[in-house]
Amino acid sequence: MSMYQEGLKLMEEKFGGGKDNAISLATIAREPGADGKPRPVVRSVDAYYEDCTFYVVTHAKSNKMQQIAENQEVSVAGCLEMFTANGVAENLGWVLDPKNAVIRTKLRTAFSEWYDMANNEKDENCCFLAIHLTKGTLNINHWEKLYHMDFVNKTDMKNGGIF
Repeated sequence: MSMYQEGLKLMEEKFGGGKDNAISLATIAREPGADGKPRPVVRSVDAYYEDCTFYVVTHAKSNKMQQIAENQEVSVAGCLEMFTANGVAENLGWVLDPKNAVIRTKLRTAFSEWYDMANNEKDENCCFLAIHLTKGTLNINHWEKLYHMDFVNKTDMKNGGIF
C-alpha cells in the first residue's frame, strides 16, 4: 500500500464513516487588511467527509459563501486531528435541489441531532458547500508519521505538504 493510500485510509477512519466533524475553514476576506494585503478569515464548521471532500450546510449569503464566490481557494484544518489541507470550494446550491438528494440524506443523517434546528430548508439560500481537497498533510502522533497527500494526482508528495 502506498503512503497516499495509507493516508486515505486513515482519513476515512478519522473523518469518514458518517461522522459530524468540527473543522476550521479559512477563506480570504473580500476587503484587504489595513496594509492592503489579502486578509484570511477562519471559522469552525460542522463537516461531513467522503471521498476527499468535506461537505457543509450553510447559507448562500453568509460571509464565507460571499468570500468563496470571489475566491474558491480555501484551507481546512481538523480541530481534533492534526490535519491541514488546501482545497477548492464549490457551492452545490439549494439543499432541496433534486441533484443534492443523495448528499442531503447523508448530511441530514450525520447532523441529525441539530440539522432541523439550525437549517431552514425552505429558504433557497440554505445550501451545501463542498470542499474538494487538493493537497494536505495528516500528522499522526505529533510528527511520528506524516502523510503528505496530493488529492488531485492521487499520490503522496515526497517533499512536504501543508503544515
